[in-house]
Amino acid sequence: MRKIYVIGIGSGDPDQLTLQAAKAIGRTDVFFLLDKGEAKESMIELRRRMLKAYGRPSRRIAEGRDPDRDRAPADYEATIADWRRRRSEVTEALIGEHLLDGETGAFLVWGDPSLYDSTIAILDEILARGQTTFEYEVIPGISSVSTLAARHRIGLNRVGRPFQVTTGRRLAEGWPDGADDVIVMLDAHQTFGTVDAENVEIFWGAYLGTEDELLVAGPLDEVADEIRRVRAEARERHGWIMDTYLLRRRA
Repeated sequence: MRKIYVIGIGSGDPDQLTLQAAKAIGRTDVFFLLDKGEAKESMIELRRRMLKAYGRPSRRIAEGRDPDRDRAPADYEATIADWRRRRSEVTEALIGEHLLDGETGAFLVWGDPSLYDSTIAILDEILARGQTTFEYEVIPGISSVSTLAARHRIGLNRVGRPFQVTTGRRLAEGWPDGADDVIVMLDAHQTFGTVDAENVEIFWGAYLGTEDELLVAGPLDEVADEIRRVRAEARERHGWIMDTYLLRRRA
């Protein structure tokens, strides 16, 4: 039986790699990489460093092209379902071509595979089709959410109060009910600017866990413009940006 690891590798700092993840990398024969066609050479280099440090000398890399998708669709759920189907077809072809019987393959997932990542769902979709068989194991990782809280030296929750993790797209629909602490991911449109800033603090971070890490914190009405400026300059400099932030209503 072929085996696949889905390995959480943290938010960027090689030191965030867990011992369990490092051991799994050391047992892997083939690493599967989907090229997004974006200017993310620094992220690719981080993966190379991890493979060099913990991988077998005989390791192989199988690369495929990640399908494009509409970033502002009219029907979001249908668009994502179609993209995952096409992505699963690319992934299944890579597995079929490069992973031999008795070998172990792996997908290196930024952060934690359980948090806004599609790898688990795609592998389940492949198995459900019944044409390609394998077993898989998920190795948890340190997410950008955990790194954000650590860098700002804050807790994500307050005593007796819940917090919610959401996306920029959902935040644009309104502040979530029942939560005064909201963690926002996948926000390409700086949706914090649509929030009523009165009595709200923001803890923002970009390129978390990397040498390019950026942090800004303070009352939202005072630092929102600074975040926009810093974010725009960083995106221009690197060609891409990944950021996460916590919005906190003051008591």
